[in-house]
Amino acid sequence: MIKILLQSLITLIIAFLASALLTPLVIKVVSKYKARQTILHYVDNHLNKQGTPTMGGIAFIIAVIIAMLFSKSYGTALLSVAVMVAYGIVGGLDDFIKIRFKRNLGLKAYQKIIAQTLIALIIAVYIYRNHEIGSSILIPFTSIEINLGFFIIPFVIFIFLAVTNSVNLTDGLDGLASSVTLLFMFFICVIQLIYINHLNNEGISQQIIDENIGQVIFGFAVMGGVLGYLIFNSYPAKIFMGDTGSLALGGAVACVTVFLRIELLMPIIGIMFVLSSLSVIIQVAYFKITGGKRVFLMAPLHHHFERKGIHESKITVIYMIATSVIGTLCTILYLIFL
Repeated sequence: MIKILLQSLITLIIAFLASALLTPLVIKVVSKYKARQTILHYVDNHLNKQGTPTMGGIAFIIAVIIAMLFSKSYGTALLSVAVMVAYGIVGGLDDFIKIRFKRNLGLKAYQKIIAQTLIALIIAVYIYRNHEIGSSILIPFTSIEINLGFFIIPFVIFIFLAVTNSVNLTDGLDGLASSVTLLFMFFICVIQLIYINHLNNEGISQQIIDENIGQVIFGFAVMGGVLGYLIFNSYPAKIFMGDTGSLALGGAVACVTVFLRIELLMPIIGIMFVLSSLSVIIQVAYFKITGGKRVFLMAPLHHHFERKGIHESKITVIYMIATSVIGTLCTILYLIFL
């Protein structure tokens, strides 16, 4: 276990240093090519952010790649990196269209969904055909499994679409999506280390254990990349991650979720991601049903809090505290019941 921790921490440090060094370079490059954020007219309290450099996600994506190459991980860990890059490319195309045509709408919704679904389908089929991962999911706080059989394919696709878009929707304030993702990954990795210790005691196949270790190392790489990026993305942000970064982070979170088979745990620790999506779904549905009435002052939820007069940096701290409290409780439950 000490060896795993050491390798994970080294990976985190490499990703952190790479991201901290690359982000200023990305800021210079995207500024040179006028890759700047366009603010929607109805988000009037953010109009002062108009023109802030965007596509900052490039920095931590490259940082994760570098760190994972040094980690010498393989299997699903490398696949997670590839998926993160793939979602980053989809987001990058979306950002490029926004910048090129100077508008806040890039790819059409259906185009994004098709691209996201195709990537998710590849992973879903891979999981279904991979006997080491299997078609089962874990019940939180136990080692009990539920075998979904063929239905693991549509289930994994749903998880990918839900997770990536939830992370994307949470990206609306300086440092919000990055800090929540950082904490989510931290608690998932801690819980997974507890589970790996349990697997060792149960005499489970070393290959299965190695795959789990690989995902932990990937999680630490993402944490390091995000930490380095947060130096420049925390309030007041010098650069935004854009869809390049938010979809990449969503892909990373989704990969860790499905490869570790914690689909039922993700919405618990990732509650702030879930609330972001739910607030939008509720707002849109209620608006259509009532002919124009709203539940929230503005959706996603963090914008509702802003309209209530809460400063964005405080909202980010609230999201971080909520994630930390729930993550800590989940970790304690795993220590007690596993």
